[in-house]
Amino acid sequence: MDSRRPRPYKWDVSDDPNLIRVEGTDRVFHRGRILVVLLIPIAMALVAVSSINVALPSISRGLGATDTDLQWVLSGYALTFGISLVPAGRAGDVLGRGAFFVIGLLLFSVASLACGLAPTPDFLNVARFVQGIGAGLYNPQTMGMIQQYWRGMERARAFALFGMVVAVSVAVGPVLAGFIIQAFGPEIGWRASFLINFPLGLIGCVLALRWFPFGKERQRRAAKKGLREARRLARRNRRPGRLGSPGLVRERIDLDPVGAVVLAVAVLCVMLPFMSRTGGVIWLLLPAGLVLVALWAMWERHYKARGRAPMVDLELFSFTSFSNGTLVAGTYFLGSTSIFVVVALYLQNGLGASALETGLVGLPNAVVSAFSSAWAGRRALIKGRSIVVGALVCAIVGSALSVAVAVLIENAGIGFGWLALPLMLVGLGQGALGSANQTLSLEDVPTSYGGTAGGVKSTAERIGTAIGNAMITAIFFGVVGVAAWEHGFAAAFGAICVCLLVSLVVAVRDRKVSGDGPMAVETR
Repeated sequence: MDSRRPRPYKWDVSDDPNLIRVEGTDRVFHRGRILVVLLIPIAMALVAVSSINVALPSISRGLGATDTDLQWVLSGYALTFGISLVPAGRAGDVLGRGAFFVIGLLLFSVASLACGLAPTPDFLNVARFVQGIGAGLYNPQTMGMIQQYWRGMERARAFALFGMVVAVSVAVGPVLAGFIIQAFGPEIGWRASFLINFPLGLIGCVLALRWFPFGKERQRRAAKKGLREARRLARRNRRPGRLGSPGLVRERIDLDPVGAVVLAVAVLCVMLPFMSRTGGVIWLLLPAGLVLVALWAMWERHYKARGRAPMVDLELFSFTSFSNGTLVAGTYFLGSTSIFVVVALYLQNGLGASALETGLVGLPNAVVSAFSSAWAGRRALIKGRSIVVGALVCAIVGSALSVAVAVLIENAGIGFGWLALPLMLVGLGQGALGSANQTLSLEDVPTSYGGTAGGVKSTAERIGTAIGNAMITAIFFGVVGVAAWEHGFAAAFGAICVCLLVSLVVAVRDRKVSGDGPMAVETR
């Protein structure tokens, strides 16, 4: 992999550093506007993940859905989301990130409309599959475009906002869904929680078409126009059709379709057993998936040795910051994304709380996450890895204290609203870790691989989410089947703490190997 960082754009010559120009147009583009368009759809995608837990009881009553139907409402979106990320990131790097962002967001929006109008559980699940594909198409383009159009501390601030949006969206999703269901009633409320994405997505598409530079797309369009003009001149002059003029050679597009298919099937095989409750033979997919991952790695090396461009250049993992940052994120998501799933199950099923009350318990978590993310983003390049370590400690302590509060709820009669306090400590860690780790993990990755790297990291997070949700909810229900609700809550949060401890070990090692941040030495 070429470690140089080519920039298919140039900074505007004016005094405003937020303005950029791209080849092929005289227009000036504003980075602040680009970031707004990038981050709002990210929030929509993650709210679609976290809010569905609150809406499941209403969906069950409204459509007469079985437990299996509800399982696929949860899992189908996450599955197609995870499968799409790496191929979409690679395609955006090669063909143009802006175009794939718009296509993915449009697909997500239309699928959200279909979800809201679903007449049957099967229709809803198919729409959720398509919604996941749309989210998977546009998500890696966000990280790729931040890599492309920002640098240094400005990139750190952009990723801080990205981390803030991720943390807040996951926490605020249940609140939003609970409020909508409370306002519109169970039958209409769950549909409205999907339908709201449709107008927001269309607005995002329009703003993207107006505000994105589309630099790569303009370059490819100009090259095609040059080829057509050269052919026309060749025919007029009765010359052979072969073109030898510099700059007029047809660009070779190599998306490595074999690598894309093998990796997609491998991710499917790894994730599906953890998303299915059928058990038995389906678990044979897990070792098959691991074998496919090994075969995929062999294919990518072989493909590159032939002089072709692999979907994922495995030298990407030679960047220690990227490898360790991805591992920290994957192991963190293994535990963290189950926190509010368990909280929702415990409060609604165990204590009889409403959807809105359940969501409100997590609202302080979202507020604290926003502030800690912004704080960490300003310091990520200086003390980033120490921040990641401290954030994980906060999340572990907050999770342990949540168990203590659950015990007090059952034995001392305190209100379940007290759970908001330890969850605020979890939110402090969530926001800081997401912001700092996102910045550092992609810091050394060349901009030309930004979308691919973002897709790989996000895939690790989605796999961690799938495995963690399956494992931790199984522990929760297994204990609840023979003991009280607070015992199931304690067992599930104990498993979450174990996952977070694994992430902490990786983070400590990363700090030891890579230091605090690229600017740490300069500031001593």
